[in-house]
Amino acid sequence: MASRTPEYLGEPTLGQVMRRPQWIAALLLAMVVAAVFAWLGQWQMGNAIRDNVDDLTATETVRPIDTLTEPIAGIPEIAAGAVVSVEGTFVPGDFSVIGERMNQGADESAERRQGAWVVGHLVRTEFDDASLAVAVGWAPSEAEAQRAVERLSQLPEAERALEGRYLPAEAPEIPRPDADSRYMRTMVPAFLANEWEQVPTGPIYGGYLVLHDAAQAPDLASVGLEPIDSVAPSAPEKVSWLNVFYAIEWVVFAGVALFLWYRLARDAWEKEHEILILTAEAEAEAAAAESAGDSGATPKP
Repeated sequence: MASRTPEYLGEPTLGQVMRRPQWIAALLLAMVVAAVFAWLGQWQMGNAIRDNVDDLTATETVRPIDTLTEPIAGIPEIAAGAVVSVEGTFVPGDFSVIGERMNQGADESAERRQGAWVVGHLVRTEFDDASLAVAVGWAPSEAEAQRAVERLSQLPEAERALEGRYLPAEAPEIPRPDADSRYMRTMVPAFLANEWEQVPTGPIYGGYLVLHDAAQAPDLASVGLEPIDSVAPSAPEKVSWLNVFYAIEWVVFAGVALFLWYRLARDAWEKEHEILILTAEAEAEAAAAESAGDSGATPKP
């Protein structure tokens, strides 16, 4: 037969044990811990619902870059992938080539082709000479991209109002052993800043601009370039389910803190009753043994 849970009758009752000073103090501690866990759950739930989704999804609305970000090392979330307008002057001779770049072009049915980017150095003289790396256009080969660099360097130096998609810097890559150490395959503005002939005297934007064929952009066709693919980022979710999961987790932890207090108090109550039962049994056995000894010592008539 399955063992049954023993019933403990009499004093002390479970309520009497829980009302003892040490268990009241333990309950207060458990409630403080549970309150902290509950607050963490509320904080996670507050972060789960994003209030700025509309701002983050308005990436195709052209906004001045200064309303979204400053020339800093990082790039705020609201600026990542946004189409922005910016004014500045291309520095002649500060155009470079980034190889092994894929591009599809305006025809969505066409296959992506490997080629090279031409990247320029834009200086914003009216904004503390801030420097911004600009991906100007794509060429089918690095040789054609190099010829485009020569043509772009001959353009008249003038301030231009440009438009493009502002993107975060890509991760740098270690050059292959057989490649030139200055050969670039990724868009890293910090690396480009070290390669520019005109040393930046002002702050440098942490991201880069993929130039759109609009406003006062250079005529790409005349220099042998094609527009670079400018793909809108995926819309962020309004609800972060990971934060929701964390919030539920903290609520569970709060419940565990209170249950742990109850379980420890109950264990103490059961232990007291077991000691009482064992003591009573020991006393009964001692009394029975004493009674048996007395009756064995009585002389026969």
